[in-house]
Amino acid sequence: MKTQKLILLSLLLLLPLCGLSAKRALVVGISKYPQDKGELSWPIIHGANDVTIIKPILEKQGFAVTALINQKATATNIRKALATLVKKAQKSDIIYFHFSGHGQPVEDVSGDEADGWDEAIIPYDALKRFKKGVYTGKKHILDDEIGVYVNALRRKIGPKGMVYVVLDACHMGSASRADDADDEAVFCRGTNVGFSKTSKPFVPKIDSRSNMRLTKKANWGNACFLEACRAYQSNYEAKFNGTYYGPLTYYVCRVLSKHSLSNGNTWVELVRRLMNADRRLSRQNMVVEKSY
Repeated sequence: MKTQKLILLSLLLLLPLCGLSAKRALVVGISKYPQDKGELSWPIIHGANDVTIIKPILEKQGFAVTALINQKATATNIRKALATLVKKAQKSDIIYFHFSGHGQPVEDVSGDEADGWDEAIIPYDALKRFKKGVYTGKKHILDDEIGVYVNALRRKIGPKGMVYVVLDACHMGSASRADDADDEAVFCRGTNVGFSKTSKPFVPKIDSRSNMRLTKKANWGNACFLEACRAYQSNYEAKFNGTYYGPLTYYVCRVLSKHSLSNGNTWVELVRRLMNADRRLSRQNMVVEKSY
């Protein structure tokens, strides 16, 4: 009896420790951007479709998933959800943030970008152009801001934790693609016009790297960004089994349906291999940024 009590007491003492490590995810997908602002409106795409395939896969792997789709994916709600991830994060957690929607280059005002342009994800309520008295860009979520959330997460989860960020968007694009099949429409998740308060024309810097290094610190968790294309390229949706998805999302799902999302690089390289093998994606290159 005494031995049983000691075992029970030990288990009770371990319960708080077990609660310190968790898998947490935020997935955002936008298809139906508002269409009532004329030239300031973003085209309709199929980002919400991506959520329908990634969310159940993450849940099957034990992630607690928060999903923001279409009108719920406002700038305020995305920022609140990211802040909540930071607040709840504990030592050794695995964190996953996924965005499927439009992306756009934004004129850099902080001076930290060599080419003069930041990159931004586009929430449901962000508009496409600067217009004085109508929209000044405050609902664009810049890469700098995402970096603040990611670094806060890395500090909280510690060296045994991991942060993954998957961005199935692009930061420039065009209206057509010469090698599309005749029976497929063209849906591009971005624009070749930068967001600028000074009407500065966007001229992309050609950076051909497919791998980049993130800052590594001894007491921080590692981080890995998967991006659908290079900053100067377009990210086009593709049709799989009759439905449009972001190609990065689709292949992430293909891999994660068979491999665990853990603190490793194997599954990331499998995604890249599938992206490279899809001839429809010959004009875009997946980019991986990681700290390990």
